[in-house]
Amino acid sequence: MKQKPNLSFWQLWNLSFGFFGVQIAYALQSGNISRIFRTLGADPHDLSFFWILPPLMGILVQPVVGSLSDKTWTRFGRRIPYLFIGAITAVAVMCLLPNAGSLGLTVSMVMIFGLFMLMLLDTSINMAMQPFKMMVGDMVNEEQKGKAYSIQSFLCNAGSVIGFLFPPFLAFIGLSNVAPEGIVPDSVIWSFYVGAIILILCVIYTTVKVKEWEPSIYREYNPEPEKDKGSANWFVLLRNAPSAFWRIGLVQFFCWAAFLYMWSYVVDAVSLTVWDTDVPTDKGYQDAADWTNTLYAIQAVSSVVWATIIPRFNNMKTAYTVSLFLGGLGFALIPFCHDQYLQIGPFLLIGCAWAAMLACPFTLVTNALQGYGHLGTYLGLFNGTICLPQIIAALLGGSILSLVGSYQANMMIVSGVLLVMGAVCVLAIQTKKN
Repeated sequence: MKQKPNLSFWQLWNLSFGFFGVQIAYALQSGNISRIFRTLGADPHDLSFFWILPPLMGILVQPVVGSLSDKTWTRFGRRIPYLFIGAITAVAVMCLLPNAGSLGLTVSMVMIFGLFMLMLLDTSINMAMQPFKMMVGDMVNEEQKGKAYSIQSFLCNAGSVIGFLFPPFLAFIGLSNVAPEGIVPDSVIWSFYVGAIILILCVIYTTVKVKEWEPSIYREYNPEPEKDKGSANWFVLLRNAPSAFWRIGLVQFFCWAAFLYMWSYVVDAVSLTVWDTDVPTDKGYQDAADWTNTLYAIQAVSSVVWATIIPRFNNMKTAYTVSLFLGGLGFALIPFCHDQYLQIGPFLLIGCAWAAMLACPFTLVTNALQGYGHLGTYLGLFNGTICLPQIIAALLGGSILSLVGSYQANMMIVSGVLLVMGAVCVLAIQTKKN
């Protein structure tokens, strides 16, 4: 097997640049979905249920995308066709979702329509996101993978900064951030429109700049092991997966459950802690929602900076552990910061965890999977460690909220505990194949 060549910085950059646009869409989703559904009339105890279908679709779709793209060879590339389909679908949904309350539907139909659009949005974003990770696995050597995923993390979080700042920025320049009951404010609607345009332009850039290897060249650097030739049976692949695959998956479980609760409840948590209201028609609530988007942007900036620090750790596991501990502390501090500017500190710490979650797991798992073959399928299956915890967390969200006094800010403490548990589990990861 030939050693994969070293790629220049700009080759690594172009390989992942579309991630910037994808993450803008992802930021708009994670920063505004709970706000949208609360505006449409959702009860806080039911709020996490709206997050069940997106990861459920992800856990079903991603292995299929990974398996199919492993076998796809077209003049447009191997992974890129799936990237393009996901991006186009996401653009269409981003134009429809924020208008759910303006279609003249009944409240129940608005909820159903919004839920269906959310399912499609998350599925399409993940479909567009996954090929970037697969292309790094296909074309980047082991020595440069840490750098490649760090570039992805940088672009991902830079996109987040832009996406999160759209609603407060548009409100600042004059678009209304309040609307009649059941209607999404104009500042949010237009944020999704602009994000959709940027997404498709960034994906076109990567499509033009990146040429995936021809099948014959690919096989020179990625020969399929004899034991993996034939059908890529998912159950067989999982049974033969290295132990690191499962141990990293356990860490992922706690991390993504923690962030699911942040996305579900942080707007209400900040609004209650700082503005003392959780009523969507109050201006204070919408101001809190805009400020939460700003805090998300601050978290993303922190992630960008921390992503440049992660490669300087001598040990990836150490970087992973420290980052998750810092994020757990940040979550736990949110209910105790009653001034809006004090909330900046916790989100700086949460940004450290987010940067590690984007860079460390895929570096560790792709290194562990060297020689196992079916990389796309494995990474699609590994996406289950992102989706499954969100499904479980969403199902339990209302019950846990009741257990912590039906006070949404307390859910941030729950998230903090989950991240610390994930940090502890990192210590069990063995970095050599076994």
